[in-house]
Amino acid sequence: MSNYPSTVLRGFLSTARFEVMPTAAIEAQVHEHLAAGTTVTVTASPTKPITATLDLAVSLAGAGYDAVPHLAARMITGRSELAEIVERLTGAGITKVFVPAGDAKEPAGDYHGSLDLITDLEALGHPFAQVAITGYPESHPNIDDDVTIQSMWDKRRFATHIISNMTFDDSGIAHWAERLRRRGVVLPVIVGVPGPVERAKLLGMATRIGVGESMRFLAKQKGVLARIASPGFSPDRFVERVAAIAANDRLGITGLHLFTFNQVQATEAWRRRLLEGISV
Repeated sequence: MSNYPSTVLRGFLSTARFEVMPTAAIEAQVHEHLAAGTTVTVTASPTKPITATLDLAVSLAGAGYDAVPHLAARMITGRSELAEIVERLTGAGITKVFVPAGDAKEPAGDYHGSLDLITDLEALGHPFAQVAITGYPESHPNIDDDVTIQSMWDKRRFATHIISNMTFDDSGIAHWAERLRRRGVVLPVIVGVPGPVERAKLLGMATRIGVGESMRFLAKQKGVLARIASPGFSPDRFVERVAAIAANDRLGITGLHLFTFNQVQATEAWRRRLLEGISV
């Protein structure tokens, strides 16, 4: 690897975000294996109330982590509840949020998609320094690619960056980012990649998050999940290729978002190993 991609990869790994699900045991894992100051994003599950996400994010922020709660639009009833959430999060010192539409089958109230919610965030005084939205480098199972690209264009004035869904297709990442830029979407892209997880633990997590949610998740990520569950899986080569692609500044690829599946120890050990192996 040439010096430039090595430098980029070092930067990506040093600033990587860790995504966790709000389960009973996860906070202890974060405290044990991740240093204070690490960016930890907390998912929102339609099988749990949004308060599960908020409670964990606020607790992590209080312990010195850069906590980023997922504000799943379809789980929030409207501006009144959103204002209460904003007050609680800003009071805890949280400055970043991630706003997906969410997987709830039916919206809880006024918000049918993330654009509705981030528009209201703007109306509430732009309370967060960073507002991330979702990107789909691999096609969404239910939404046409052109529609997802247009959606990012619609949100560009309210969001600060894009977090991609999981992928292992580096050429696909480059092509997708090119499409964004041609459409005029200039938001930075953080590439989503799963950490190295054990197949048995992955299946156990799928069971714990609920059959319905697991099926929705697998439908969206079936190709990626097959790769994760295969023997000898490792994301090493993929993240190295992403760093090389990021040499093209026009693509605006600026970092990594690590899906841990709550296997925080294994994901952090992998990150450290890769960092230690980068030549100076």
